[in-house]
Amino acid sequence: MGLPTLLERRLVIVTGKGGVGKSTVTAALALLAARAGKRVLVCEVNAQERIAPLLGAPPSGYATRQARPGVHTVNVTPAEAMREYGLQVLHFRTIYEAVFENRVVRRFLRMIPSLPELVMLGKILNEVRAEEHERPRWDLVLVDAPATGHAVQLLRVPSALVGTVPAGPLRRDAEWMEELLVDPDRTAVALVTLPEEMPVNEAIELDGQVRGELGMLRGALFVNAMPDTRFSPEEAVRLAPLAAAAPPLGPAARAGRLYAIHAEQASRHLARARAALDLPTCVLPLLAVPEWGLSAVEAIAAAIAAAPPGSAP
Repeated sequence: MGLPTLLERRLVIVTGKGGVGKSTVTAALALLAARAGKRVLVCEVNAQERIAPLLGAPPSGYATRQARPGVHTVNVTPAEAMREYGLQVLHFRTIYEAVFENRVVRRFLRMIPSLPELVMLGKILNEVRAEEHERPRWDLVLVDAPATGHAVQLLRVPSALVGTVPAGPLRRDAEWMEELLVDPDRTAVALVTLPEEMPVNEAIELDGQVRGELGMLRGALFVNAMPDTRFSPEEAVRLAPLAAAAPPLGPAARAGRLYAIHAEQASRHLARARAALDLPTCVLPLLAVPEWGLSAVEAIAAAIAAAPPGSAP
């Protein structure tokens, strides 16, 4: 699945180990989709917002706001998602406030397993289905999902409730949500990792959970922060004896030697990820920038767009 195919889905969920660059990849995909003429919504899940600031805009909060031309963002939180869900069910604000704001009812709602996750996921998936003027409100919904374990827990909620709650509105909601998540024509999961041992291990484990437990389409693997190869093996060997030289040659040689070792290790972890995961893979560069913001996202978007045909976005 290459970039055009991935971005033809209505819902793309981006996840991976914490700190691997999920938000940057999500923001870059949003820019590319918007440039292709798509109306894009990027959802964060009960997070300290990163997407809008990365795109040079103020945080959006729960209210959907435009961050860039063609790109809107929203931060989905449990309290606001519950309020929206309650208003959808009861239709009238006064009834909602009398029921859902009641202390006894709120205590009861907290006892329903995974209800906060269900209403947050429901908010996101409702945006996927939403229509305006007889056409979809959004051509693409991107989710900057929580880190690996929490993402799997969030995405597992509909199927878990289908198997446990009795027939009724809650179960009907869980059923259509599960149907949307496992539909390969509408939904795909993009995995993000670093070319390091622990992130690659976690990406391999996550891939198995997405494929097995969740039954969802895995669309792409992004390997972020890949150092380029600046030294041949022979040159790297020649750097070692130069490290003992006086400044500036010695410190420069040591820095070059460390970089060469890091690049060689990254190449081995990348090869392992490619061997273990049968996914189109997009390798993104390690950027040396003073501030991580729109210019960095633009650079990552350019790298994704320049990926060879048939590779992941």
